[in-house]
Amino acid sequence: MDKPLPIDRFLPLRPVEFHVLLSLATGERHGYGIIRDAEERGERTLPDVGTLYRALRRMEDQGLIGTAGRRPARDADDERRIYYRITPLGLSVARAEAARMQSLMRAARAGGLLQSTN
Repeated sequence: MDKPLPIDRFLPLRPVEFHVLLSLATGERHGYGIIRDAEERGERTLPDVGTLYRALRRMEDQGLIGTAGRRPARDADDERRIYYRITPLGLSVARAEAARMQSLMRAARAGGLLQSTN
């Protein structure tokens, strides 16, 4: 039986990796769809295509995401695209990273770097 991977070994995530997991947490997407989703969330620093696809390959190798198969993209004249999905491990890692960032935000507020939201 395989021993479960400790989630902390994946943390901290690179920003591109967190954006990929955040995007896939709401459903399957192809690479360009992941970038568009980040744009719609108001992300200002988007990865270039090469960086994104290297991250997707690395994350797939790590078991954080998987391919959901090929199918025609609705927004792309029947061009075939690979869709990605988040795995249970990827979801656990994304939640751990979000909690880690939340803790950093609390510390930044307590240290006077950010205004309190109260």
